[in-house]
Amino acid sequence: MNVLDLARNAGPLLWVLLALSLFVVYLAVMRLLTLSRLGQDPAALIERVRAVTAESGAAAALREVESAAHPSPAARVMRAGLSRAEWGPEAAQAAMNAAVLKEDAQAYAGLSALGTCAQIAPLLGLLGTVIGMVRSFLVFSSLSAPTPTQLAQGISEALINTAAGLIVAIIAYVARNALRAKADRIMVQAERVREELPSWLTRMGAAARPMPEVTLSFDHSADHAPAPVAASPVTGS
Repeated sequence: MNVLDLARNAGPLLWVLLALSLFVVYLAVMRLLTLSRLGQDPAALIERVRAVTAESGAAAALREVESAAHPSPAARVMRAGLSRAEWGPEAAQAAMNAAVLKEDAQAYAGLSALGTCAQIAPLLGLLGTVIGMVRSFLVFSSLSAPTPTQLAQGISEALINTAAGLIVAIIAYVARNALRAKADRIMVQAERVREELPSWLTRMGAAARPMPEVTLSFDHSADHAPAPVAASPVTGS
């Protein structure tokens, strides 16, 4: 019995499971390509932007980020914060919070669909199992002494659908966990930027603030001037 014979014996639900498996593989490959592009290490860019911020200010740091054209979420979060730095650390923090939410949605996109596939694939396999067992019992009810060949179709349908559902679920579950771990590592860098950049701007503002001028006076002549001496009257002898 070849694969086509197994597919014919398994019934229509096997074709549904095959279509689901193709969707799982396609989605996993596309998400892997996207996360590989987003997962370029931004550590060198972060340190460079930190140094530029301390030396030349937020505007120069923003130009450095834009010229680097780094595809990571951390770079886009830095760009969002530095573009609002002139309104203060609070405005930069708010812009970065919005950017992190957007990048988070992009990094974890498709993972919920993989989780759903991992949940429904065993259920579809179980449904095929039930349908196959029902067919076997129908053979028993219609024939007084069914042969193994007559019972084999329903039993093979039940077992093939069970195995197919488990295989699809395992692939979807492993792919989802692996992609989620990769997305977590990517978003850690973006969270790092969101936590650290306001302190860069605060230190930059403190360095740029002029020190108050203090005038010291060392003229103490008025304090140490000799007191006038009163002339005593001269009396004649």
